[in-house]
Amino acid sequence: MTTLEILSLLFAIAAVFGLISTRWLKLPITIGTMLLTVVVSAALMVAAQEIPGIQHWAANLVRQIDFGSLILRGMLPLLLFAGAFLLDLEQLVREKLTVAILSTAGTAVCFLLVAALMAAFGEGRIPWMQCLIFGALISPTDPIAVLEMLGRVGVPKRIQAQLAGESLFNDGIGAVLFITMLEVARGQAPTAAHVAGLLLAKAGGGIAVGIVAAWAASQLMRRVESYQVDILLTIALALGGYVLADLLRTSAPLEAVVAGIALRHFNRDLEKGSIAQGSVDGFWEVIDEIQNSILFVLLGLEVMAIALDWATLRIGLAAILSVNLVRLGMVVLLLALVRLIQPAHRSSTFVMTWGGLRGGLSIALALSVPEALGRSWMLGATYLVVVFSIVVQGSSMDWLLRRRKLDPQAI
Repeated sequence: MTTLEILSLLFAIAAVFGLISTRWLKLPITIGTMLLTVVVSAALMVAAQEIPGIQHWAANLVRQIDFGSLILRGMLPLLLFAGAFLLDLEQLVREKLTVAILSTAGTAVCFLLVAALMAAFGEGRIPWMQCLIFGALISPTDPIAVLEMLGRVGVPKRIQAQLAGESLFNDGIGAVLFITMLEVARGQAPTAAHVAGLLLAKAGGGIAVGIVAAWAASQLMRRVESYQVDILLTIALALGGYVLADLLRTSAPLEAVVAGIALRHFNRDLEKGSIAQGSVDGFWEVIDEIQNSILFVLLGLEVMAIALDWATLRIGLAAILSVNLVRLGMVVLLLALVRLIQPAHRSSTFVMTWGGLRGGLSIALALSVPEALGRSWMLGATYLVVVFSIVVQGSSMDWLLRRRKLDPQAI
């Protein structure tokens, strides 16, 4: 299939499944799209046993899509920028301590504890180094799919800011941990000082590039009264800043996040309407929704490229249990620490635990693991964690909140 044919098919699937999700399933578009794509993909795999041509067509389609490159080099810059740019800046500032602790210490804790639990569940069959690599790629959270549902049931903005802020900032931390573990596995054995220096250089460089690029974009936006040009400048910032950070070998994901937040900050003193904020915000809201729909179609199609045998299913179940147990323990521990520092701080252990979803970044990282370092089992386990996270956790959040009869304003 040509690139145009593949794009046409992806958008058609996203549109049809989005219609079914909203009209009949009453689910958020992203969650319903992911669920329907997984179901249809699984049905095609079953049908392929009777009709071999279906399997050939489906396998050929999946092989033509470079999932890792498409997510990391294509969709991620826009998704991260949109999420950061649309975030409530005032709430993020109020929750900066919680976001900082969860995105740094929380990511490191999840990385180590998930690796330890996977090694224990593997009973010596999975090398410790592979468990560390898996812990690094699965530690970043991605609660984008559940934010719409949280807002609809009335969960306070402060908790949305905590979840969104954590997920936006821990991508860079998780990526550095992942790269470091790959270096160790290849025999380079970096020291603790080297790891700390790498983290500071990549994170600091990404932050610096994001701030400078956002300031330049803001200055240009002040000199024009055209929402079309404003939108083009934000697109150039989202994509160009990410590419520049990548070329400079700094954290490109962190750059995209900082650029979105910094642009919002730099434009706060402008008169309302002077940069057509409504049109720019509306554009990025649409881009965010469309990209998420396409992303979850892609994630659903990925099931046809993964060998889901009984061994992979067992490892996947162990991974699901490990990730959620560690998430619960980490949230309880770190929220208690935040309350010691800020006694008046308010949050929700349940929402923060169940809302800590894994998404496309983890699958993209798993796809980049060399086969010799356990790519097959990591990809299968990661995929099952992501499906459980988005389909089960994401779709049940609304129901569980109402079932528990939580007063949103009391959370």
